[in-house]
Order: sequence, then structure tokens, then C-alpha cells
Amino acid sequence: MSARGKSRKRALDVLYEAELRTEPLLTVLAEKVERAEPPVNEYTITLVEGVNRHLGRIDELIETYAEGWTLDRMPVVDRNILRGGAYELLWVDEVPDGVTISEWVQLAHELSTDESPSFVNGMLARFKQLKSSLTL
Repeated sequence: MSARGKSRKRALDVLYEAELRTEPLLTVLAEKVERAEPPVNEYTITLVEGVNRHLGRIDELIETYAEGWTLDRMPVVDRNILRGGAYELLWVDEVPDGVTISEWVQLAHELSTDESPSFVNGMLARFKQLKSSLTL
């Protein structure tokens, strides 16, 4: 797994843990940074802080384009994979869109249900398609 791939996985861990503990994202991130077991690299921090900063808009986009699904009905891991992937896809310009989608779909493949990779792929591909027309 690439360094950025590990950063995405670690960011997903923080997003997931914060939601399960019903703690603010930045509180959980700060705990991870302080504990440093394993160390939290800069890209993980970028992803978590970015999701935190844009969470309302990200969730609104997911709700709008997840046909037949509400955020509450999605598995927690899928919801947070979509949050991380949407942030990286829509607000991080230095990573190619195809790489972003592929990496987050891979996390869905490794960590969620059999149906999750195609769901995540479809959602992120839709965001990529609409990227230029979305108000962020």
C-alpha cells in the first residue's frame, strides 16, 4: 500500500472511530496525533481536517445523490469512505480523480460488504462527473 493509501486508511479509521464514539473528528484526530501509535502523517491530518471543514456539504451531496439511501441507512464504514473520498475528490486538486476513486473503492473492498465497492465507485464517479457544476 502506498504512503497516501496508508494515510487514507488511517483517516478512515479516525472518521469511523469519531462517529462510533460520537466525538468530534478533531478531538479523535488530536488523540491519535498525541498518542502517535502509529504516527499520524500529514496527509491523514489533511483528509480528516478537510472532511471536518466540509462535512455539512459532503453529507448533503451524499444524501442528494445516493438514490434510495439515506446516510443513516448506510453502513458506518461506507458513509465514512464516501466522506473521505468526496473530500479528496472535490477539494484536493493535486491527486488525480481516478486515483482518488480507485483508492477509496479499494478501502470499501477491504473493509465493507460485497456490494460496497460498486456503491462507492458509483457515488464517487457521479461526484467526479458533476464536479465542475457543484457549488462547493
